[in-house]
This record gives sequence, structure tokens and C-alpha cells, in this order.
Amino acid sequence: MSNLSPHQNIGTKLNRVPRLWRAIIDKRLAPLELTQTRWITLYHLWRLGDGQPQCDLARVIGVEAPSLVRTLDQLAEQGLVERCPCDQDRRTKRIHLTQAAMPLLQQIDTVVKEAREEMLAGLSDGDIARLDDYLTRIEENGLAIQARESDD
Repeated sequence: MSNLSPHQNIGTKLNRVPRLWRAIIDKRLAPLELTQTRWITLYHLWRLGDGQPQCDLARVIGVEAPSLVRTLDQLAEQGLVERCPCDQDRRTKRIHLTQAAMPLLQQIDTVVKEAREEMLAGLSDGDIARLDDYLTRIEENGLAIQARESDD
């Protein structure tokens, strides 16, 4: 790999870093007996705000809505979320966190914040802002490519 130019290596790193980040968090959350799918779903719902439509939550997490259903079933069985019909569209389910989820979310948030600080160690606020800008541009380029190619 060391013979590859930065242009050739960037895709590999863009793939590897999020997997590494999640693996670190997964290991630290293992004592809470949460699968990656469950903690990511809870964490995103908490960060987005309570009462998110199921389809919007799926889009933010990056999964298909039917794939999210099983995870939400499991979280509901654990008493961590509730699904309620939407007032405007009864076919839409809104996801709400329960009070039982709050202490767990505080623990998840602590683990995520600590991992973030460690993973970003040695980067200044300016470095992080530039990285965020670069990743945003790469994502926008990718979305533009997808949109263009889906029109074909």
C-alpha cells in the first residue's frame, strides 16, 4: 500500500476509518450488550430529536427502511423506543425514545465523545474544520455522481 499515491489510497482510508471508529466504540459499548445497529439507531434518534419518522431515521443511518424495522422491534422489546402513528399520515410511524433509554444514551454519548477526542487527537480545531469541509465536498460530489448516473 505504501507505493500508492494519496489519490489512489484515499478511497481505502475513507472506507477503513469509519469501520475502525465504530469498532472502537463497539468494543467500549460491549458491556452494555448493545449491537452496533442498536446503539447507532438509538444514538441517531437521540441526536436528531424525538419523534422522527421511521423513513427519515433510516435515511440518516444509511439503511433501507425495512432493515430498520427489525432493529426497532428489538429496541421496542427492550423498552427503549416506542412507535406511534403520525397524526398527518397514519402509514408513517414516528419513533420516540422512552425514559428507560435516557441513562443508556448518556453512557453511549460519553463513549462516543471520548472515542472522538482520541481519534481526533493531534488535530487542531482548524484541521477538523477543514477535514469536515473536505468530507462534505467529497460527499456532495458522490451524491452528484449518483444523481447523474441514476438519470441514465
